[in-house]
Amino acid sequence: MAEVPARARVVVIGAGIVGNSLVHHLARLGWRDIVQLDMGPLPNPGGSTGHASNFIFPVDHSREITDLTLDSMAQYKEMGVFTESGGFEVARTPARMEELRRRMSSAKAWGIEAELVSPAFVQEKVPFLDPDQIIGAFWTPSVGVVDSLRAGTIMRESALELGALTVVPNVEVTGLDVEDGRIRTVRTAGGDIETQYVVIACGVWSPKIGDMAGVSIPLTPAVHQMISVGPCPQLTGEQGEISGEINHPIVRDMDTYCYERQHGADMEVGSYAHRAILHEPEDIPSLEQAKLSPTEMPFTSDDFDPQLEQAFELMPDLLGAEGAEIRYAINGLLSLTCDGQPILGESLVKGLWTAAAVWIKEGPGVGRAVAEWMTDGHSEIDVHHCDIARFYPHQMRREHTRLRTTESFIKTYGIIHPAEQYESDRDQRLAPMHDSQQKLGAVFFEAVGWERPHWYESNAGLLEEYGDAVMPREHEWDSRWWSPIINAEHLRMREAAGVIDLTAFAIFDITGPGALDVVQRTCVAQCDVTVGKVIYTSVLDAKGGFRSDLTVMRLGKHHFRVVTGGAHGMADRKIFADQLPGDAATELSDVTDEVSTIGLWGPRARDILSALTEDDVSDDGFGFLSCRGISVRTSAGDTTVLASRISYVGELGWELYVPMDSAAVLWDALLETGAEHGAVPVGIGVYGTTGRLEKGYRAFGFELDGERTIVEAGMQRPKVKAADFVGREAYLAQRERAPLAVLCTMTVDDHTSASGVKRYMLGGEPILTRDGGTLTDGHGHHPYVTSAGSAPSLGKHVLMAYLPPDQATVGNRLAVSYMEELYPVTVATVDATALLDPANERIR
Repeated sequence: MAEVPARARVVVIGAGIVGNSLVHHLARLGWRDIVQLDMGPLPNPGGSTGHASNFIFPVDHSREITDLTLDSMAQYKEMGVFTESGGFEVARTPARMEELRRRMSSAKAWGIEAELVSPAFVQEKVPFLDPDQIIGAFWTPSVGVVDSLRAGTIMRESALELGALTVVPNVEVTGLDVEDGRIRTVRTAGGDIETQYVVIACGVWSPKIGDMAGVSIPLTPAVHQMISVGPCPQLTGEQGEISGEINHPIVRDMDTYCYERQHGADMEVGSYAHRAILHEPEDIPSLEQAKLSPTEMPFTSDDFDPQLEQAFELMPDLLGAEGAEIRYAINGLLSLTCDGQPILGESLVKGLWTAAAVWIKEGPGVGRAVAEWMTDGHSEIDVHHCDIARFYPHQMRREHTRLRTTESFIKTYGIIHPAEQYESDRDQRLAPMHDSQQKLGAVFFEAVGWERPHWYESNAGLLEEYGDAVMPREHEWDSRWWSPIINAEHLRMREAAGVIDLTAFAIFDITGPGALDVVQRTCVAQCDVTVGKVIYTSVLDAKGGFRSDLTVMRLGKHHFRVVTGGAHGMADRKIFADQLPGDAATELSDVTDEVSTIGLWGPRARDILSALTEDDVSDDGFGFLSCRGISVRTSAGDTTVLASRISYVGELGWELYVPMDSAAVLWDALLETGAEHGAVPVGIGVYGTTGRLEKGYRAFGFELDGERTIVEAGMQRPKVKAADFVGREAYLAQRERAPLAVLCTMTVDDHTSASGVKRYMLGGEPILTRDGGTLTDGHGHHPYVTSAGSAPSLGKHVLMAYLPPDQATVGNRLAVSYMEELYPVTVATVDATALLDPANERIR
């Protein structure tokens, strides 16, 4: 192995599965002068890769993680290091069996072969499993195990063969130097390396390395317990010979949070049922201190004993066989994050990238995605949910990571509702009107730390007023984390008006002589407009996929305000910041913590606002997509408000931007005056779901992502601005060819299940032919529900999905599969035309 070189184009820190995948893909994409460092020896430097159980189940409810997993499996197979064994996820309870039906929906949506099977089917393939312990199972034939150390060696050697890589094991990184916001030097015990790029890909040690550059990588090392029991006679041949590493399918005993995986003559039993045992990266022992390896901690049997008993219940003859004993037991460290997603992408330090919190099943896929991202500015697989830029400051605290991972560890094999809320580390960001909202009985959902009212119990009286128009849901799963009050609030907003807290918006101002160039370069829409105009715009990557969807207000010749959803706010801020010219004259200022936003919408919105201001808010005096400052009367006197006439719910009204210290009195004034006109406080359940779905409004992260185009989403405009912007060339090409998929809105024709209970889809379900046949679009993808929700004004449940072009016709009769039952749906629109008020008369 080489000595530490003085210079490199890129330094990859880590030689586990992620670091090895990354150097392979960087070299494949033409990078040279790559240096790979690890403080341990090769091929097993002592990280999580070396002790992982190395099996892969491909089905995940996240399309992003599934895509990374499927790509990784394909790469492992190409290298010849993947053994397909098949795998079962078994259910001991009816609740788990229902969750396995939901997993079938995801399998069908992502195109993965799977089926629900009987206990007898499981026993046929796993004869030592007691079928009386289970009531059914989810069978995935493509499950398998991988030799991750061999895979890493193959990929590392491929980069060496190209002459692209220098590998230096057994050397510790001691520091990272940053100058003018850019990475400059990697300091090691063997010498310093001047470099343009650094990728931190060292798993559980990543936070420690990130701290050297002042970058928070919010993951925590957490224990996963595993034992190996053997030799088991059922796993050997008649002469006691072992015919291979794995001859039987892997079993996930989901209700006990355990798995059983054959390894030769042994059966490995792993557990996610114990208490969360977390460590600090700095406390991981050194190679010299570790008995086995730094990430194989001493086994704590008291934590494992209850799970061992449950494993004996499932496989009594195997695990209790004569001569079988526990031959290996560890508390193995792996990486967990506060939201369960990997941490990928460029940090706020230019040139300093991360590829952390990645498991074996995603390693090569992540390596390829990050390498493409570094090379082209985007990756083929959209990984925006994994972007390190997603984190707000409070989420970067180690305390936040510890609290969230303590809560989420037990959910690794848990039954997680799509809307389920975390309980830990709440109340981090409270809107100025929070006290008022509590008195109104707000039910708060968290969004990047903000506590946002999803509905108000004070509006419960509306349920009787609107009766069955609130579209009640009988099934507990469908109504969990939901209330018919949302639909009642929706109907009152459509009838009178609603006041909505939008404080969770991320807001930043771009000012200076280069401000126009920054927004023009970033945004698809024309931003060279008159002062006081509001611009709704997409933001694209170079290949023409969506990076964001937001609004921009021109507040002055050299002053633009960007307003975007809180969930993607920090990533959007980085997108615009990356376009800054680099001089001190043009700046980006984050004003999220200084400005609160309140929405006022409905047919009486103008009456309400007119009662509080002397300014002209008529349609002639204050047109749609315009903004300006107005003076609003409150109990504290006149308050200056930036009013923006725009709507995400399809009603007349405004977004009202006000300093934080004036927001509570403005909120009170709007509610007090609004009550005279029938207005009520309205939650995000209306703003984010029912209101937008009735209007067919798309949402980033649902309908819009890096793998979708403006044309496919039906959002193309008649003309494309002459000014250059990121993705312009790709967008022009997309406009010249037929789309490979078309975003459609569908309505559910009949909700009645086989049991007679009406069911309501929540999102992610596959769209099929009316008789259950598979559909495939031009990308090779199967259509699935991107958004689902009530349309109370229409009395319909609405689904949005990208369909193959030949299926995207109004009136086409299809089906949605929900919990393994088919429900008839009809295509209602094939473009951006709204189901409600298609002429947009209500907005005026």
